[in-house]
Amino acid sequence: MFIETEDTPNPATLKFIPGGRDVMGAGTADFTSAETAVRSPLATSLFGLDGVSRVFLGGDFVTVTKTDAHDWSEVRPQVMAALVDHFVSGRPVVEGEADDLAFEDVDDADSEIVAQIKELLDTRVRPAVASDGGDIVFRGYRDGIVRLHMQGACSGCPSSSATLKHGVENMLRHYVPEVQAVEQVEA
Repeated sequence: MFIETEDTPNPATLKFIPGGRDVMGAGTADFTSAETAVRSPLATSLFGLDGVSRVFLGGDFVTVTKTDAHDWSEVRPQVMAALVDHFVSGRPVVEGEADDLAFEDVDDADSEIVAQIKELLDTRVRPAVASDGGDIVFRGYRDGIVRLHMQGACSGCPSSSATLKHGVENMLRHYVPEVQAVEQVEA
């Protein structure tokens, strides 16, 4: 099995692409610790490696964030071996439903604005963020403020706040005049 790796804008995170294999298919899963990864045999396996601090599962890729105390020359081969072992074994990537139960803070009166925001995020922002090994998740809209959560390589990336302010915020304000600002939120 061939696994390609790509750098991401976050130097602590690499994107691993298992050639010809879906990882999550539809949806994503972001695990910030071994404790949160219990429903994912793949993420649990990766957290078992020395130096892994975060695992993000995308449609057709996995991003892994390492600790500052470790170098990619140590961690990368271990991650690649764990990915091959997992996919060859035939075990599921995630057990049970791969749903995102996070609460969205939205006023029902803003449903048309929220629909426009989500459409723009899905068609214009998420593909670009996914190409960098992450995801952007809508968490709410109130009083002109859009709340977004960055996942995967984008979480903790030095350029993520600039991406939100100068890229996403400007684009949303252009297409949806009601949007005044974008804020990054945790989970």
